[in-house]
Amino acid sequence: MGLLLKEGIDIDLIKSALFAFLIIGFLIFLINLLPILKSRLPNYNLQLAGLIGNTSFLGIPIAIALLPSKTINFTIGFDLGTTLFAWIFGPLFLQKSPTYNNIPNIKVLLNALLNSPASRGIIGVLLAYLFKLELILGNYLWIPARIVIALAIIIVGTRLGIITNQKGKIFELNEGIKYSILLKLFIFPFIIFFISKFLDFDIYQTSAVVLQAGTPTAISTILMAEAYKVNQKIASKILFTSTLISIITIPFLTFLIIATN
Repeated sequence: MGLLLKEGIDIDLIKSALFAFLIIGFLIFLINLLPILKSRLPNYNLQLAGLIGNTSFLGIPIAIALLPSKTINFTIGFDLGTTLFAWIFGPLFLQKSPTYNNIPNIKVLLNALLNSPASRGIIGVLLAYLFKLELILGNYLWIPARIVIALAIIIVGTRLGIITNQKGKIFELNEGIKYSILLKLFIFPFIIFFISKFLDFDIYQTSAVVLQAGTPTAISTILMAEAYKVNQKIASKILFTSTLISIITIPFLTFLIIATN
């Protein structure tokens, strides 16, 4: 909310949100349409883990650290589009049968959507604009916003610590998990990179969306897997492994963007 109020809601945020939402949707459709892709990513857990990144708790802090503040709307817009796609379609993909027994889980998922950083930030900003408080709140929230964003990385580390204590060998990866990680950390950001070039994004806009696309798998994939009791261990392994590998891949993506401009 503080970041948005500081920069303001503009066309960049809307454009980036639509950009993320539509591309992720198209890739999900393409994976399930083409047998060669479907055979490598046979279930929605693998597909969502390969396309939904940790844009809120990791992508935004990285963008703030590496990019100028004028790109924050592109960064938050991508996060918003990703978040909305994950929580709108994720439950539909993972829910095996819409029975009465699943109603409590739907409530949990809706609550998670409303409490996500993207959703709450947008709602708060709209209320601030409604009551003409955007300038005052923007100045007051700017500093604590940066502090909270920095502390968000601790949340990621805490979650990873919980995962390492789960039963089972976290580094035993089957072919589907390997392809999902490959999609998330390499293929997806490269697709975003080439589309950004085609759409004539400048270097900062390209950097914002590519870095967001290159973030490791989102915690939301585990939340949905746990809510519907579908492949929880797979989701945990992808989150843990992709986060570790992203320590190398994110700097590589940054170098690639700089080198090609």
